[in-house]
Amino acid sequence: MTKIAVWCRHKEDNIIGIGPNIPWHVSSDFKRFQRLTTHKALLVGQTTYESFPNRTLPNRKIFILTFEKEYQVSDPKNHFVIPLEEVNQIQEELYISGGASIYKLMMEKLVPDFIVDSVYLGDLKEGLTGNPVSITPSVQIMEKEYEKITDDFLLDNVATTIWAKKGAQIDEETLTHLKNAIYNY
Repeated sequence: MTKIAVWCRHKEDNIIGIGPNIPWHVSSDFKRFQRLTTHKALLVGQTTYESFPNRTLPNRKIFILTFEKEYQVSDPKNHFVIPLEEVNQIQEELYISGGASIYKLMMEKLVPDFIVDSVYLGDLKEGLTGNPVSITPSVQIMEKEYEKITDDFLLDNVATTIWAKKGAQIDEETLTHLKNAIYNY
């Protein structure tokens, strides 16, 4: 199984959210995420899962990590509650899609093969309430244990780069998919 972490963080502070909100709106970033993950398997935490419209994203299998053993999903045919110890048993390519605690857990325990690192270069929306959600620990691991394998691709104030685990075997098919999803907008 190939594991890919996908995130968009703010340039100055690695914030991915304020409370339950993404503190910017860049439609090309949402479209890139859609191109990356459609017909793929996602791994998300409960908070991220609950932030999806109607608790779903079309044409994706979604695995939810939660402490609630009896957690009810919105689409039992395509959404699955999974304990951490079973994540490595997933057979298909797995896209790790947040939130911050899931990224940290994956970076420390399950080690993605690739990271699609999108960095929002603009200002955060004003007036949002809630605590800032930062992925600084995950970014620090990325900078230490991964290497950039593409140049930054800038579109609509978001710079996107693909990183690969240092010394890891590169899955060329996955890399081609990632590049196509990023560069072919």
